[in-house]
This record gives sequence, structure tokens and C-alpha cells, in this order.
Amino acid sequence: MNDIQSKSHSELSEVFNRDEDRVDWHDQTLWFVRSKRDKAAHAIPDWELLRETASSIKNNVLSNMHDYLLEFEANAQANGITVHWAADGEEHNQIVHSILAKHKIDRMVKSKSMLTEECHLNDYLAKRGIEVIDTDLGERIVQLRQEPPSHIVLPAIHLKKEDVGETFHIHLGTEKGNKDPQYLTEAARQHLRETFVTRRAALTGVNFAVAETGEFVVCTNEGNADMGAHLADVHIACMGFEKIIPKREHLSVFLRLLARSATGQPITTYSSHFKKPRPNQEMHLVIVDNGRSTQLGRADFRNSLKCIRCAACMNTCPVYRRSGGHSYHNAVAGPIGSILAPNLDMAKNADLPFASTLCGSCSNVCPVKIDIHDQLYKWRQVLVKEGHATIGKKLSMKGMTLVLSNPSIYQNGGKIGRLLMSIAPFSVNNPLNPWYKQRDMPTPPKESFRDWYLKNR
Repeated sequence: MNDIQSKSHSELSEVFNRDEDRVDWHDQTLWFVRSKRDKAAHAIPDWELLRETASSIKNNVLSNMHDYLLEFEANAQANGITVHWAADGEEHNQIVHSILAKHKIDRMVKSKSMLTEECHLNDYLAKRGIEVIDTDLGERIVQLRQEPPSHIVLPAIHLKKEDVGETFHIHLGTEKGNKDPQYLTEAARQHLRETFVTRRAALTGVNFAVAETGEFVVCTNEGNADMGAHLADVHIACMGFEKIIPKREHLSVFLRLLARSATGQPITTYSSHFKKPRPNQEMHLVIVDNGRSTQLGRADFRNSLKCIRCAACMNTCPVYRRSGGHSYHNAVAGPIGSILAPNLDMAKNADLPFASTLCGSCSNVCPVKIDIHDQLYKWRQVLVKEGHATIGKKLSMKGMTLVLSNPSIYQNGGKIGRLLMSIAPFSVNNPLNPWYKQRDMPTPPKESFRDWYLKNR
């Protein structure tokens, strides 16, 4: 994992692209999910009204975040939930650890939570002798492989069934070479059953937190969050503060958008409401900032906090589909991750806003109308002004400025380039040219458009 975090998007993309068949399969699989999203969206006459409504609700939340958070805290506490506040990932991890230590718990089950991935909770607890078992099937697969998730909804989408079969053979003792999905799913079910029954603590994420009622909602397709929370003596839920929505009636808007945008389903299989602990159970809710206040204060980037983590932008992004989630070296990959990550660490994540074609497909499919591609463009400007561009990029931009601001250099440079490509094609068809690594270079034109225009106008 550390090796992933230390490399740039382009370096990690190059690793992923070595297996061309896998890249093609990854690309086609995610486009299939995007196509399902389109069919589900087009089946609803008021789809665009839903998007606009959801966006407006989230705009209201961003403008009144302080009031809604206090309202939610008061109502949650009245329901019997213990509310904690964490300024950053470290404090979040300390709070979770303190709850477990109080009850002398050293084994815990966890359902999917991108916030805990963001805070590196599993590693933090493991170093303190606490075993964490991820119970979402995709999360469990990558956990066994000691890999981070590559997608926020489909954590193991970068793996084929053969990979899963080999992983389960090594770690769960399944039959070697057996890649039958039903067989592998049953093996995972049997493996996790004993875990659910014997763990006294369960951690879940939060999809939506309702200020009006003090309840929170967790959406899953496997029921693993419910199984963990209902069997455990201690239920810990963790959320970024942007998960707040004002009223319970607003849930219908977001629940109609979420699953359709994510996987093309009408609704998630389980949309579970947690309002108060059952008798003799403790329920804790950790509300986390971790850079979100800073993002909220950035006028150009605050809209990124509207995200409901559906991953529609990832499924449609031509760069993500062909570079893989791990190339983004961040808990949240793809276009949305590329506008969230620089807020946390500009220097470390300065490459991510450039991992985009700026085609706008991400903004077109976003269910809450985040202007993702505009923010990618704006982040590029901020990062360059802050001095986070690479030396190569700085020099190339200076070179382009010189060429494009001087017509004679531009014209003569084009002639020299065309001549060189014609008589010595190896000058561009070589590994030193980044464009050549995954592309065939075009045949150079005989003349420039300017020359053609002067002759034919």
C-alpha cells in the first residue's frame, strides 16, 4: 500500500496498462455499469428534477452546515446515541480505539466505509492489537490480498474471478483453480458467519444522517452492515460531516438517485435506518472533519462536499476505466477523488487533477450536479500557482508559451517537426515519447492548415 501511495498517477497507470487484456476488460465492465445507470435514469420521467432537487438540498446544507450538525447532534443524543467529534483522521482513530479499549474488545467486524479508508483505521487498530474483519465481500477480498479498494462501490472491480479463486484458495482453503462465483461466494459466507456471531463490536459507515430525527441510514446490497450492527453489543458508526441532510422526507430523493447512479438498480437491497440503540447496546457516532471545513471554505471547491459516493463519475471516466483505481493512490479514486484529495494534501496529490481529459462526462452523470470537470480545471490552476507542478511540466509550458506566442517560431517549428517525422519516424516512435507508449503516432501531414488555407482560400 505504501508503494502505491509513493508513486504518481502516471507511474501507477503504466503498471496497470501492462496487462492490456485486463485493461480492456476493466474498461468494458465499468462501461456496462454506466450503461445500466443510463437505462435506470431514462426510465424515470423526473430524473433531471430529482438531480436538481438533490443538488438544491445539498446547497442548502452547505450553507447551513453548522446549524444542521448541531440539530442532528441534539436529536441523536436524545435518541440515546453517543456523539463524538473528530477534527482529523488521527482523532477519529483514537476515538474508535478508546471505545473498543473501554469494553476490552480486540476483534471487530466492519462494513464498507470509505471514511475509515481515508483515515487508515484498519492499520491503526492492527498496530494496537485489534483485529478488524471487513465484511463487505469486495472489501474482504482486497483485505485478504492486503490491497486498498480500487472503487468506492465495487472495491474489487480490478480483480477477475480467477484472482478471487486463487486468493480464497490461499486464505480460506478453497479448491485450487475453482473460480465458480457461487462456490466462492458460499465460501466467503461460511467464513464470515462465525465472525459475525463472535464479534462484540461492529463498525458501519453512514450514507445519510437526518438532522430532523437524529437517525442515520446505511445502504448495502449484502446486508452485512445490518448483520454486524444487530449482533454486536457496541455499534460504532463513522461519517464525514457532509453526510447530513435536513429532513427525513429528503431521503426519498437521494435513495432514488443513489443506487440508480451507482449500479443501475432501482434501490439498494438494504436501506437500514438506525435511530437508537437496542436495549443493552451502545451506539456511538463519530462525526469527522478531516479537511472538510477547509473545502467548505473554498468557494470554487465546496460543491465537492455534495458527493453521495455513488461512483457514477468513476464508471463513466475514460481515464479511470483505463488506468485503474489504484493509480489514484488515494482512498477515493477517479474524478471525485481527484478534486477531494488535493484539499487534504496539495503536494502529495498534485498529479490527480491532471489525470483527466476534462471531457465533462463525470459532471453529466453526477446525481447531485457537482461541477467535477470545472473543479478539476480550477485545481490545476491552483496547484500550478502554488508551485506544485513538476519541473518537466513547468519547462514544457514555458516552451509552449514561447512557441505559441511567436508566429515565426510556431510556423518553422511545425515544418521542422513534419520533416523530421517523415524522414526519421523513430524520433517520435520511441519510449521516450509518453504519447507513444499506449498509442500509434499519426502519419505527419504534408502541410500545415495555415499553408493549405493560404493556397486554397
